[in-house]
Amino acid sequence: MMAALWQFMRPYKKVLLGAGVALVFTAGITLAIGQGVRLLVDNGLTGDSSDELAHWVLVLLGLAWFMAMGTYARHFLVSWLGERVVADLRKAVFDHIVTLHPSYFETNRSGEIMSRLTTDTTLLQHIIGTSFSMALRSALMFVGALILLLVTNLKLSLMVLVGVPLVLLPIVLYGRRVRKLSKASQDSIADVGSYAGEIIQHIKTVQSYTREAAEMQAFAAEVETAFDVAKRRIRQRSLLIAVVILLMFGAVSGLLWVGGNDMIAGRMSSGDLAAFVFYAVMMGSAVATISEVYGELQRATGATERLMDLLHVKSEIPVGKLGPDLEMPKVEGPGRVEFEAVDFSYPTRLEHPAIHHLDLDVPAGRSLALVGPSGAGKSTLLELLQRFYDPQGGRITLDGIDIREMDTATLRSQIAVVPQQPALFTADVWYNVRYGKPDASDEEVIAAAKAAHAHEFIEQLPEGYNSHLGEQGTRLSGGQKQRIAIARAILTDPKILLLDEATSALDAESEYHVQRALEALMQNRTTIIIAHRLATILHADSIAVLDKGRLVAQGSHRELIGVSPLYKRLAELQFQESER
Repeated sequence: MMAALWQFMRPYKKVLLGAGVALVFTAGITLAIGQGVRLLVDNGLTGDSSDELAHWVLVLLGLAWFMAMGTYARHFLVSWLGERVVADLRKAVFDHIVTLHPSYFETNRSGEIMSRLTTDTTLLQHIIGTSFSMALRSALMFVGALILLLVTNLKLSLMVLVGVPLVLLPIVLYGRRVRKLSKASQDSIADVGSYAGEIIQHIKTVQSYTREAAEMQAFAAEVETAFDVAKRRIRQRSLLIAVVILLMFGAVSGLLWVGGNDMIAGRMSSGDLAAFVFYAVMMGSAVATISEVYGELQRATGATERLMDLLHVKSEIPVGKLGPDLEMPKVEGPGRVEFEAVDFSYPTRLEHPAIHHLDLDVPAGRSLALVGPSGAGKSTLLELLQRFYDPQGGRITLDGIDIREMDTATLRSQIAVVPQQPALFTADVWYNVRYGKPDASDEEVIAAAKAAHAHEFIEQLPEGYNSHLGEQGTRLSGGQKQRIAIARAILTDPKILLLDEATSALDAESEYHVQRALEALMQNRTTIIIAHRLATILHADSIAVLDKGRLVAQGSHRELIGVSPLYKRLAELQFQESER
């Protein structure tokens, strides 16, 4: 665990060194108190001088003051280090997550990833900031007390050395079980969070189908599963602590019996026995603390493993140059897009090709509409163009350059997407429109909103452009969301525009406004449009008909009616339906 975390602790060596010095200092002072107890008993309690007693009491108070100051420094520095390391770890994990290949999120639930980012890192903060320093302090106390025991009384010390392995053995044996159960417990907690997150996200669907009771029951089952795992972990830890305490006090009782007989026989002083018992109890409490903290360290090891697993995931698409202040270079060229003999299958469905030997040419500044039944590969082409995936065969070029040879950030900065369900963030209008161009001025944002036919309804919001839109833009209608997304695309001034069912879910008035905004946005831009409703793409320069990942026909609406049975059938179904 420490080897994995060292990369995050290395930048704070000075703080770590200071915490280490404070740790050694407090351990030394604590051990010195044992000698103070010996001198207090021999020279103060058994003597006849009140001044001598007061002197040794003051010595003990002085040692206690130094121990308090050292403990303050140790606790502050170690707690600061724990918070700082975990903050850096959270940032590192998040920074890595946002660069991962989309296929990773197809096979890993977002709730589990969030659990690793929050629950696991919180556990690590507690371990680094508290438990680990306690373990180190107890280890130092154990070694120091053992040395002073040997100095104080060799015979009793040998008895302690025989008993120590008996105390440490259950720690090692049970520690392995606790580690496995700790990792399982973290996984089960992640499952609970993931399930709850999914239900909350789809709460309207749950309530519309009156599935509240069923979901309560299912969530209760998830919670009980997590509780059962936690119960087994707690049982093992509790048993470990109980065994260690029993062995420790059994050993101390034996030492008191043997040492008491030696004192009665005059073979050792009462101060030596008091000091010896002090160090023996200190050793025992150190072992007990280590046994208790050991379980926490095992939990931390499980959490660290889960976080490191996430950090070590390799993205299949090389990450481009990233940074909030990075200025994207402008790629020379008008924006011609070509798909050349492209073959592609999704990683989770390799046996079912999504695109099969497809050739398409989109001239710069022209528009191409993609039509075809569901599953024909239309959305897949847009994902390939944005390089969320790489084709297994063929290539995709932008102005003659294979996009695999381009920096991904540079490539994507040339593209704007207006999807069917636009992604809006829990922030105000300014933030959402500026998302593709954070340095845009207020005037540029307003101009983009006007061009997207969004300015009027934005002004009518409670706080205008300062209005927060709610989670996923829940405070806006479908048409309003689309126009915010279009304003965002206009502001980025893209070379290539991708429209994925941008008007399919809108009423007639919203569609009118969105369509006018799109027409303005498409001017002199290379545009690829996906639409099931053929009426919305009749103005496209060219229409490509796809079926099962293949290009089956291409041309204008009038041409395709005559040469493509599939297109003719789609047109007849839609236009006959509209005439009814």
